[in-house]
Amino acid sequence: MNNFKPFHFKPITLFMLMAFTALTSCKKAETVDPSISYLRVINASPSLATYNAYFNGNMVNSAALPFGGAVNYLSYAAGTYSLKFTTASSAESLLTKNITLNASTYYSSYLINKPGALDVYTIGDDLSVPSADKAYIRFINLSPDAPAMDLAKTSATTSLVTNKAYKTASGFVAVDAGTYTMDAKETLSGSVKATSASTSFVAGYHYDIICGGLVTPANDTERPLSLQVVMIK
Repeated sequence: MNNFKPFHFKPITLFMLMAFTALTSCKKAETVDPSISYLRVINASPSLATYNAYFNGNMVNSAALPFGGAVNYLSYAAGTYSLKFTTASSAESLLTKNITLNASTYYSSYLINKPGALDVYTIGDDLSVPSADKAYIRFINLSPDAPAMDLAKTSATTSLVTNKAYKTASGFVAVDAGTYTMDAKETLSGSVKATSASTSFVAGYHYDIICGGLVTPANDTERPLSLQVVMIK
């Protein structure tokens, strides 16, 4: 497209669901180029369907994205672009959204909701590291039928993040480095609805903790509720 100006590309990685919880990579330590922006794309639609993602008409994934599949940060000139999703076997749009990228900014775009009601949720990523001995987590509720949720370390008496409804995210919260699990709790009742796999949270790194899937899957093609930890890269 005429206004599509990709700069240097970071490697594209496809995460399968089984690898969605304990990922390793280089952290974001480099200086942000003041003239460009960065975007990553994640499939969080709670189904068995797989999708291709196109940014201004150019497919950005090397293989169709399953639930939990992601394209790492790619760099672009600041501006407004189209983000399109298709099935793995067709270039016909299932969903197309315009996204405005500001210079010197990182973004994450999540494909959400069920097939037939797909949407895109885009948020900015503050990858600063105020304290080098802490890890940084962000809780995101992307379950279409889930109530407002809290996030807590397993067995903790207080929550790290509270009252996140569907399609809302917290800011990044500093946590101690270490290996432990997290719980997604219903805000009103305090009952645990999902628990993450045991994850090593490394100092200086940033993580998405995503409450995804469905509380009540309609059939075996829909994903049940889960809590996934994703290192941001």
